[in-house]
Amino acid sequence: MFLLISVVFVGIFSVLALVLFATGSGSAQRAKQTLAHLQTALSTNMPMSRDQNVDVRKSELLSAIPFVHRWLLRVELAPRLRVLLHQANLSWTAGGLMMATAACLFIPAYLINMRTNTPIFAAIIGLAFGYAPLGYVLHRRAKRFDKFEQGLPEALDLMVSGLRAGHSLVAALRLVASEAPDPIGTEFRLCFEEQNYGLELRAALDNLLARVPLQDLRIMATAVMIQKESGGNLAEVLEKTSTVIRERFKLKRQVRVHTAQGRLTGWILSVLPLALGIGLYILDPQTISILWTRAIGIKLLYASVSMTIVGGLIIRRIVNMEV
Repeated sequence: MFLLISVVFVGIFSVLALVLFATGSGSAQRAKQTLAHLQTALSTNMPMSRDQNVDVRKSELLSAIPFVHRWLLRVELAPRLRVLLHQANLSWTAGGLMMATAACLFIPAYLINMRTNTPIFAAIIGLAFGYAPLGYVLHRRAKRFDKFEQGLPEALDLMVSGLRAGHSLVAALRLVASEAPDPIGTEFRLCFEEQNYGLELRAALDNLLARVPLQDLRIMATAVMIQKESGGNLAEVLEKTSTVIRERFKLKRQVRVHTAQGRLTGWILSVLPLALGIGLYILDPQTISILWTRAIGIKLLYASVSMTIVGGLIIRRIVNMEV
């Protein structure tokens, strides 16, 4: 009997010991795993959070040359040139444009002065060549604005379709940003991203107008802001705005057709004296050299250049009509 009681006691004690050992080992293992995870997290994240400094400021390189970059940051010319280059969709820097302008100005002026020994005439030729980089930027800017103006009615029609399908104004802007070609898609994408990141719609539209200062786009932005404040059918407002822009663009084309002869006359009268002078210099250099070797010739040269410039500006003023 005693033996039976002893066996039962030993069996029960063994079972309880095994259960307690299994439970304790599982808890200890989980505790060890938790401590290991904590040590890993602390050892990897804490030094990084202490040592790593993230700079979220927007920095833009104005020139590859350090001292030119610092100088452009201090003057007011750099922001205007940066906006101009962005409007022309060029990847140049403001310092690069200024360096190219200076090179195109001084090198031809120096060579002309060595050849003719007339500083004023050399300065005029240098200014003409120095205007070439800026003129190229302005030409690219005008072409991009013209392309934007031509595609704006289609972009407004796309917004009208999106609004009538049930989309919001922000979703309609995103639709134009994703579907419209460059430059409309690029500029509307910037406007949508600014508004999406917390900027007010009015401020985003003002930035869009600063990047693309077109009268047609101003009409569209004004219509959107008036509808936002007073309410109404935005799709109908944008549809009428698109119609007005199309009619205005058609009238502008008619004006350009009627003033084409005047613009061609202005170009011919401005370029003809220079082309004729170069031709005469090639045929008979001694005869044409009187213009910069004698006092009366220099006076006539200054008068002809001044009258040509004034005449070109007058013709340009006449043929450029605001629509």
